[in-house]
Amino acid sequence: MLKKLLSYIPGNGKKKPRQFERRDIPRDQHNVSRTLLSDPAKKVLGRLNNAGYEAYLVGGGVRDVLLGGKPKDFDIATNATPEEVHELFRNSRLIGRRFRIVHVLFGREVIEVTTFRGNAADSDNDEEDDDRRTSEHGLLLRDNVYGSLEEDALRRDFTVNALYYCIRDFTVIDFANGLEDLRNRQIRLIGDPETRYREDPVRMLRAVRFAARLGFTIEPETEAPIRELAPLLTHIPPARLFDEVLKLFSAGYGEVTYDLLREYNLLAPLFPETVRAINQGEPDLLIRKALQNTDKRVAQGKSVSPHFMFAAMLWPALQAEWRRRQDNGEPVQPALHQSIARVIGRQVQATAIPKRFSAPMKEIWELQMRLPRRQGKRAFVTLAHPRFRAAYDFLLLREESGEIESGLGQWWTDFQNAEEREQTRMISAVGSNAPRKKRRRKKPASKD
Repeated sequence: MLKKLLSYIPGNGKKKPRQFERRDIPRDQHNVSRTLLSDPAKKVLGRLNNAGYEAYLVGGGVRDVLLGGKPKDFDIATNATPEEVHELFRNSRLIGRRFRIVHVLFGREVIEVTTFRGNAADSDNDEEDDDRRTSEHGLLLRDNVYGSLEEDALRRDFTVNALYYCIRDFTVIDFANGLEDLRNRQIRLIGDPETRYREDPVRMLRAVRFAARLGFTIEPETEAPIRELAPLLTHIPPARLFDEVLKLFSAGYGEVTYDLLREYNLLAPLFPETVRAINQGEPDLLIRKALQNTDKRVAQGKSVSPHFMFAAMLWPALQAEWRRRQDNGEPVQPALHQSIARVIGRQVQATAIPKRFSAPMKEIWELQMRLPRRQGKRAFVTLAHPRFRAAYDFLLLREESGEIESGLGQWWTDFQNAEEREQTRMISAVGSNAPRKKRRRKKPASKD
């Protein structure tokens, strides 16, 4: 039975001759070293091996070291069950329902340990087949089968992620020609691309994310079905897509990712109203400016605010809706509030936005109306608003993108840095330069 399982590539739904063979690359032919692993990762690998289990560093940790980078996370694959791993490490916790994994905690560092996974689609066991279910679109609903090291490698998504490092003999194990694809700087799916995308459409987003982050191209057969299958992302739960959006735009390669998403028709399932507005003529320069700034912040080791990112990504949609309502005769401020409700209401059907992010996002947008109003005490009230800094940064992006004339941003820059007396003078100057409203003459009372 095992030989039968290992003779087919998992995930393609059709039995095909195996295309890959295991290669064990010795230490003198690769640059992965124990010294590049974190101490927690080495402790987990060592304890699992000493307990008689197989355990390997896997995926991005191996890939990034081979590319000369420094991994942020270290993931481990083993033949020990989650319960056996949990029993070995008192500082661990079991995670997940569909397929349980173990997080081993070392302060802020978390080592994720997964049990080798198999592919129940090729199994003759009715009980195992019950653990694998697909939807009418081919979406994989359940896939809870343990397997061997080779099965685990060939059911992974991309060849460059199917690389394992053995701490016992210092070899890198390659089942899917991942090293060759690393050399060729390309992202290639393992198995039939259309079937793998149908099993999990998020793989299309992962292909784009890795291509943007690594500066790789997507291999022709891997990219071929993406544009046609992009709408399948609408079948993914909005909460999961929200997490994927954060990964896409918070890795430091946001603008490149944005271009790739548009190229492969993947942005529309994530931000349908934004794409519709852009296609109807709304500019996307503010989005690009926001992503450029985000990429700079990531490069500098600074944090990224999801609410600011979503405020920028949805701005074209909000502008289009706000203008439509005003054209229909609605007053400016009520039109803005109704537009915000409508845009967010539609967006959460695509990507769920937790309230802790949607609330400050609304405030950033609403403050765009308040920032030009600086007379009297309004400037001090606006400056004291908890979301002022984000709204001010957003205002600067609007100026940079040419949406509004420059000048207001500089005024607020100076106002923040000025002493109270100077601030008062600045407000007075704004008041004296403001156009006066003409008083409407009262009609004379009739002499009836």
